[in-house]
Amino acid sequence: MWTLLLLLAAPPPETLPGTSPLLRKGDLAEQMVAGIDRFLTRELEETHKRRPARWKLDISSPEAYGKSLQPYRSRLAHMLGVRDERPAPGAPELVATLDQPALVGRGATYDIFAIRWKAFADVTGEGLMLTPRKGKPLANVVAIPDADITPEQLCGLMPGVTPEAQYARCLAENGCRVFVPLLVNREVQPRFWEGKGGARSGGARMTNREFLYRPAFEMGRHLIGYELQKIFALVDWLAKDDPKTRRGVMGWGEGGMLALYAAALDPRIDATAVSGYFGASRKRWQQPLDRNVFGLLSEFSDGDVAGMIAPRFLAVKEIAGPTVDLPSTGGAPGKLGPISAEDFRTEWNEAVPLRKAPAFPNHLASGGNLAGFADMLLKHWKLEIHRDAALAPKHLREGYDPTPRHARQMAEIDRHTQALLQQSHQVRRDFLPIADLFARPDDAKKLDTSSLAGYEKSIERYREIFATEVIGRLDRKPLPSNAHTRKIAETDKVVTYQVVLDVYEDVFAYGLLLLPRDLKAGEKRPVVVCQHGLEGRPEHTIGKEGFASYKAFSTQLAERGFIVFAPQNPYIGKDNFRVLQRKANLMGKTLFSIIVPQHQQITDWLKTLPQVEGSRIGFYGLSYGGKTAMRVPALVKNYCLSICSADFNDWVWKNASTKDRYSYVWTMEYEIFEWDLGHTFNYAEMAALIAPRPFMVERGHSDGVGPDERVALEYAKVRHLYQSKLKIGERTQIEFFVGPHTINGQGTFDFLHKHLGWAKR
Repeated sequence: MWTLLLLLAAPPPETLPGTSPLLRKGDLAEQMVAGIDRFLTRELEETHKRRPARWKLDISSPEAYGKSLQPYRSRLAHMLGVRDERPAPGAPELVATLDQPALVGRGATYDIFAIRWKAFADVTGEGLMLTPRKGKPLANVVAIPDADITPEQLCGLMPGVTPEAQYARCLAENGCRVFVPLLVNREVQPRFWEGKGGARSGGARMTNREFLYRPAFEMGRHLIGYELQKIFALVDWLAKDDPKTRRGVMGWGEGGMLALYAAALDPRIDATAVSGYFGASRKRWQQPLDRNVFGLLSEFSDGDVAGMIAPRFLAVKEIAGPTVDLPSTGGAPGKLGPISAEDFRTEWNEAVPLRKAPAFPNHLASGGNLAGFADMLLKHWKLEIHRDAALAPKHLREGYDPTPRHARQMAEIDRHTQALLQQSHQVRRDFLPIADLFARPDDAKKLDTSSLAGYEKSIERYREIFATEVIGRLDRKPLPSNAHTRKIAETDKVVTYQVVLDVYEDVFAYGLLLLPRDLKAGEKRPVVVCQHGLEGRPEHTIGKEGFASYKAFSTQLAERGFIVFAPQNPYIGKDNFRVLQRKANLMGKTLFSIIVPQHQQITDWLKTLPQVEGSRIGFYGLSYGGKTAMRVPALVKNYCLSICSADFNDWVWKNASTKDRYSYVWTMEYEIFEWDLGHTFNYAEMAALIAPRPFMVERGHSDGVGPDERVALEYAKVRHLYQSKLKIGERTQIEFFVGPHTINGQGTFDFLHKHLGWAKR
């Protein structure tokens, strides 16, 4: 066991005793991110292999099979954000104005009407209805277009879709009543907050779908779920108004995806046809961000969802879907393109429910285009097929512009998500009652604040929820740390070492260890872990020029006598680390699923050092490092305190608001959103997971992370918990200072000295 006395008597060793020489060359931060990418790619593949074992189905009869599917339907609906109560079934209303009649088109045997219907809350669906002019409809079908195809195009009223691909029109020509809902399109626009006097902020370019996806995801909702609800509302009415007539759904591209999900979730749908979508679930992380569904691939592949339709009819036409190539212009990059025959067949054949489903009538068809797509339903229903491609329906609306309709649909969804945001504080209060003057009888059952021991016991349940449902815990044991080190710098006060620790295969933790040179033999000192922010490096915290916001706080603290460890986080490389988040999300994981084990390994290793007082390891992070300060110490109990600098605020509001300039909705940080955080853990609730350990906020008045009042409001809840409920108000503090997004290093340094038990010198 070496002592620091040797350091005083001789040059510091090149490698820390008890560790191996660090021989890695190149950029260790980039290597760390690349290793995490390899790890997550393998995890995705392992997820596909493990997923079938999760399915427990009763295949003794179609009835038993349907009953055994119910928990899976509930789970899938939850993932897709299908949570809002729909109103009592009501007939769609005709949409007309003084200059635009509701009758918008006429075919040889059918009429086309503009319609609107109540979907959920104050959100409506809009689109077209094609109905036979004579006689009763032979079937009712919801024909769902791709996101970039309007209902008019799918019906042949406006150009853009070839006649053979107008499956809504084909169904109408063959005696079906057809409903064509409008989907939110993929148009890319710059997103600005528009204030009074022409003030603007933001400007990230993203699709309309991503713009609505971002805040919805934070509120446990999803654009996919919103659009499914519009389909279900139509099915509600059809099941009530015309229960004996066949009901079907079909779609291409985005419409194919919605048709597949709709039929899987709603057994009232008799028959389904899907094209231009099926078979690419393994590559979902590469697709447009609005298809990101938290935890989806850990439980459901496309094939699994298809199996949930059994024993009802399903037809899948193996043709290319829409071609989409979204660049990284603030919004997330994403691609849609041809699905290989191999991927298609693999997905189809591997699904356990599909293989086991009793009496599942299904049909696979290949083909180069959508010609005959509608026939798949017509043939199943044994309907005669008539077609007259030359007789297109007549458009009766002069100069019709669909833009206002689309804008209405976007505005309604946005208003609903913002209403959820406004109500979310009460949902969180009911979930975890940390600060309420009007306590209710069941609050004590949820959270015991009568004693610190009682509190720590009762908060553990919430810590588990946070770990599994928000962060996403990896179900694997870490490797031995196998520490590798090398000396990289020394001054008359501090010696700095690079440290690399193994965590998982291909995953390592990397950082800088700063040792004060005045350590005495046998002396143990507290440690401060100093975490940099977005696109930062540990070196930025030790005095490198050009990184003034950090104020060399690692070096300052080491010169005050603390042992300091400055870890590298994976938030580097712009889209590189954001791709990691997208891969992780599909497994119900996040980047913090990696970061938490890294910090567990770091702190476990630090505790083995003879110079370290293992019970006194504190965390101090700036910006994205402050984001880490709210999440990692909540789960890594080796941290005895946490300081959040230049990040603490009303985090849910900051992520989900489309009404405020400070929101991440306007920015390039498309990975920042966390599934359903709005109804579970805002920053006050995360601080509750850190309690009763000391917790501090450092806040510059001019910090653009958010306004003072939002920061103060959220912190007031923390203060209430510590002071009023737990009677430990001395363990929490907030320091406001005149300054920007930066370390201040005054009250926080005093806080560290006090709570880590290290006297100022």
